[in-house]
Amino acid sequence: MQGTGDRGQGSGGLVFPSLIVSCQARGDNPLQGSQFMAAMAQAAEQGGARGIRANGAEDVRAIRAVTTLPIIGIHKHWIEGYEVYITPDFAAAKQVAEAGADVIALDATARPRPRESLAELIGLIQSELGKRVCADISTLKEGLAAAEIGADFVATTLAGYTPYSPKTQGPDFDLIKQLANLVAVPIVAEGRFWSPEEVSRAFELGASAVVIGTAITNPLEITRRFAQGVPT
Repeated sequence: MQGTGDRGQGSGGLVFPSLIVSCQARGDNPLQGSQFMAAMAQAAEQGGARGIRANGAEDVRAIRAVTTLPIIGIHKHWIEGYEVYITPDFAAAKQVAEAGADVIALDATARPRPRESLAELIGLIQSELGKRVCADISTLKEGLAAAEIGADFVATTLAGYTPYSPKTQGPDFDLIKQLANLVAVPIVAEGRFWSPEEVSRAFELGASAVVIGTAITNPLEITRRFAQGVPT
């Protein structure tokens, strides 16, 4: 099965093929703040983005106020004793859903979860909140499992970020290709994209959408990257 078999209008307002821009900033970033993320989202839309990924109800609400683009909402919430922190439970999902997210993304790895099982959480988001679910995975096995239990999209967001997933210098193109060939739902490629050529390759391998974060919305890291070329 080919994940890109569905071209055109996708679930949750997403349109395929599309570029999705992740508008997020950590607390140590000078651009941290909902007003800056909303401005980032506006700039991304003007530049050709067809979707936004955002963290937390405050940022989602601010972005929803300035754009009609579909928003993939997450809620990063650390719970002691658990490594899963991207929308780890239903309470976190409900917050971003009520703030205006069209799709809820969550950690769909095989790691222990703090409350609901992955299947229960996906079902609750779909039935109680009426939202589509994007499963952030790190391996092919996790992607297949997430699709099997009802995820609407599968994203390579966590590839290389779990202790047991292969670490690649750039995007995990092998995983993108495998998922696109074996999973019926649309595949969202995310993680370590830095060039238009890498984006094109992801679509050629079967991705329905590509998410870009740091390479577009983090001037701090972009500057550090270019600064490496300055003679010392």
